[in-house]
Amino acid sequence: MIKVLIAVVFLAMLTSLLVGAGFLLRDDSRSRRLLASLKVRVTLAVVLVALLVYGFYFGGLASSA
Repeated sequence: MIKVLIAVVFLAMLTSLLVGAGFLLRDDSRSRRLLASLKVRVTLAVVLVALLVYGFYFGGLASSA
């Protein structure tokens, strides 16, 4: 379950990155959508790190060897 959550958050980060690149190319300089996309990406990165720490701490991501 934790691996699925990590994959979903990572894919959401990539999507936010692509959307932000689109905003950078299309919007004028007064648009705030690029900043909003960055905020979403930073929040997702924090969530991803928290999920990784949780997974390693509770053994959900421990190596099987």
